[in-house]
Amino acid sequence: MGLREDLERFREVGDERRPDLTEFIKEGDLSGSERDEVRVPVKIVDLPEFTYDQREQGGVGRGGDGQPQPGQPVDVPGDDGDEEGDEDGEPGEGEGDHGYYEMDPEEFAEELDEELGLDLEPKGKRVVEETEGDFTELTRAGPNSTLDFEELFKRGLERKLATDFDEEYVLEACRVAGADARDVFEFCRGENVLVSLSWIQDAMAEIPDEERDRWPSFETMADEVEQTPVRERIRRDGLQQVPFRREDERYRHPEVVEEKQKNVVVVNIRDVSGSMRKRKRELVERVFTPLDWYLQGKYDNAEFRYVAHDAEAWEVDRAEFFGIRSGGGTRISAAYQTAAEILEEYPYSEWNRYVFAAGDSENSSNDTTENVIPMMREIDANLHAYVETQPGGNTINATHAEEVERALGETGNVAVARVGGNDDVTDAIYEILSTEDGE
Repeated sequence: MGLREDLERFREVGDERRPDLTEFIKEGDLSGSERDEVRVPVKIVDLPEFTYDQREQGGVGRGGDGQPQPGQPVDVPGDDGDEEGDEDGEPGEGEGDHGYYEMDPEEFAEELDEELGLDLEPKGKRVVEETEGDFTELTRAGPNSTLDFEELFKRGLERKLATDFDEEYVLEACRVAGADARDVFEFCRGENVLVSLSWIQDAMAEIPDEERDRWPSFETMADEVEQTPVRERIRRDGLQQVPFRREDERYRHPEVVEEKQKNVVVVNIRDVSGSMRKRKRELVERVFTPLDWYLQGKYDNAEFRYVAHDAEAWEVDRAEFFGIRSGGGTRISAAYQTAAEILEEYPYSEWNRYVFAAGDSENSSNDTTENVIPMMREIDANLHAYVETQPGGNTINATHAEEVERALGETGNVAVARVGGNDDVTDAIYEILSTEDGE
């Protein structure tokens, strides 16, 4: 392998190379990132290069003064006689050089979509701006300068086509022996000829008496006289006039375009009771932290609230959320009560809402069925999720996840995920984010 190939290989594993995103989520250090900046550790590899002796003190093989005699030890500049050749100091101190590949939440969400096959497309709810678009809206009133003449003519022409009739055909019907105006009117209606009774009366008054008995019956007249369709008469004779009416007038107005902001509020809930030991807390962080990054990247405006609970519930900041631990028991419904109070600040008509809870599935007797499940039904949210963390396998009273899944698993907006170790983390994230139906 030549020097050029070596350089290319070193560059490949240098600054631009970083761990696979899913591996970073499972095993990497998540604490170095903020909610709006994801920092993925990257190992720095120094490119190989020649090093020259800047001291110009000569060396073995150089003639002149100082050349060693046969058998004489060579004095290498800088050598202190240590067998290992190390400088003073404890071996292995410190850590290797490393840097960070920094990505914003938008890039993180895009890449996670690609790696996990997600396709969450948030919908905007809150109207933040209304603008005027093209003059495509029509109303019945407006200034004369916006009168739509094309629409006016179209409506008048439609009326012309619908109400026009073959006058010659009706006049022949008026010449049926013994028929009066009412008889002619009823006959025309039967033939779908839209003529008024008053028009027939006026027409019959103009017909000479000697022409009144030309046809013995309407049937005979209809057999002998063919009615000319209105479209054919217009093509033949032209259009003399179009009957416009006030109700035909339409005025052009600009279309009102609503720009909607994609807002989301995420309420993260975590059990901090005595049973939630360090390993369980770590698994909660590995699931919830990427979820925060992902939703931050997907929405225009994202707000995150954090609720801790044992038998009681209280709101905490993000720094406390993943580390806090109490010695109390567990009552999950207390957290949902606090979440419901928080969500009153975020109307569902304007905010997309997510409620994510995590714990080891232990809960006080009957609290899940009698309180938590009814509250999950009542709280309007795009998605409810519960993450069960049980690294050592379920205990006999860890039934909360199972009860939620049994009661709400078919509703379309409730996800239950189980995490027993790091390898389950990305599967849990996929299970949660793929559950929302987007409606």
